[in-house]
Amino acid sequence: MDSGLLIGLLIYVGATLAVGVYAGSRVKGSADFLVAGRRLGLVLSTGTLAATWFGGGIVVGASSEAYKNGFLGVIADPFGAALCLIVAGLFYVRTMRRMGLTTIASFFEVRFGPNARVIAALCTIPTYIGWVASLMVAFGRVVQVVAGVDPDVGIWIGAAIVLFYTTAGGMWAVTLTDFIQVGVLVAGLVFLAPMILADAGGWDAIRSQVPDSTFHLYPHGGDGAAWFSYFRDWLVIGLGNLAGQDLIQRSLSSRNEQIAQNSAYLSALLYLTVGLIPVFLGIAGRVVLPDLENPDLVMMTLGMTYLPPVALSIFLGALISALLSSADSALLAPASVISWDLLKRFKPDVDERTILRVSRITVPLLGLFSLYLAFSANTIYSLMVDSWSILLATLFVPLTAGIWWQRANATGCLASMMAGFVSWILFLEVSPNQPADLMAVPVAAIALVIGSLVGADTPRPLADESGEQISLAGRIGLKLH
Repeated sequence: MDSGLLIGLLIYVGATLAVGVYAGSRVKGSADFLVAGRRLGLVLSTGTLAATWFGGGIVVGASSEAYKNGFLGVIADPFGAALCLIVAGLFYVRTMRRMGLTTIASFFEVRFGPNARVIAALCTIPTYIGWVASLMVAFGRVVQVVAGVDPDVGIWIGAAIVLFYTTAGGMWAVTLTDFIQVGVLVAGLVFLAPMILADAGGWDAIRSQVPDSTFHLYPHGGDGAAWFSYFRDWLVIGLGNLAGQDLIQRSLSSRNEQIAQNSAYLSALLYLTVGLIPVFLGIAGRVVLPDLENPDLVMMTLGMTYLPPVALSIFLGALISALLSSADSALLAPASVISWDLLKRFKPDVDERTILRVSRITVPLLGLFSLYLAFSANTIYSLMVDSWSILLATLFVPLTAGIWWQRANATGCLASMMAGFVSWILFLEVSPNQPADLMAVPVAAIALVIGSLVGADTPRPLADESGEQISLAGRIGLKLH
């Protein structure tokens, strides 16, 4: 690799670490560390939300799946992910921000009681460990191509960088670095994709060599099982991540509910424009790199093959940006749940300093678990997508009912969580080739309805920070006079 290119990338990474250190100096308490003091404007809120999702799953993982399977291989991400952002903006984040929460698990306590909060927290943690693992694997792939070293070394390097600045600055570090990283990513992909396509003969030349089936957005001639799996691909992130701490944490960090809602819409727009570029580049790679041994390397190999040194530096900076911007968020999410929800549940009088200390200690511990998983299962896209299964099976139904059905109560919530989790595990054993997480959703919904109707406990009202009940109009953003 060219030494100048390597030096440029090292400077970029060094600048990211410097931003993390600066952000750490602004952290005065747990609110700063966990939700950036609730003062993000539209630009920063959109930037950190978009950057969180433009990670290894889309830039490296989705390009690899598009190389192998075309559009049908990337339904979950980016298409299902964009669906999630739109639905979140329409029906979820406004209410969550108005409630003044700090974590997704906090919602379950406000609406369903302390036991629901603990279970929600425990369901959230493993989701993000799997996601971080997928991003570490992707970073290893980038370093493998760029520096010619073993991908395991790249995994260690990526983990060290992200753990450092996330531990130092929390949500402030994540927000500031995300803003920089998403700018580099958008500029890199928008500017460089046409250059790669032009050097490869243009899109028309590539399109003529790619079968029409590559661009199918739904199964053609498939059986019932194929359609079932297809719907699962749409919904595992499209609905499962509505209960994701990373999404909710950004909404809660926004200055107000309108910014939380609009940033979700803008992020979805970015995802369906810039986020599709890696997909088309992956498809182009099938033509120009037909014998690629490891499809996970398609984006890096395209850049190394077709771009001059300066452009390649920008391109690789965009790839690294995508990975870092998602990994920091994925680490902060479960750390927030542990320090804010689990710690406060078992030690209600815990002080701010202890919460902050536990948050910072938890980040590297979770990183070590993710490292173990990364070395155990080196499949980027499947690690990323499967991470959301537990949220879809356990939290999606009670979260939705908690906002939109007044009669939902603690009995129904706990029954739904337990039924969703148990049925998901059973379906995995009984029908391993079917989407167990999707099949668990109706079971969870039935349990919630029955539990809420027969439970003796009174439903808790949906209230804002001041304790005033949130009306239906308030939940959908209407102002009635």
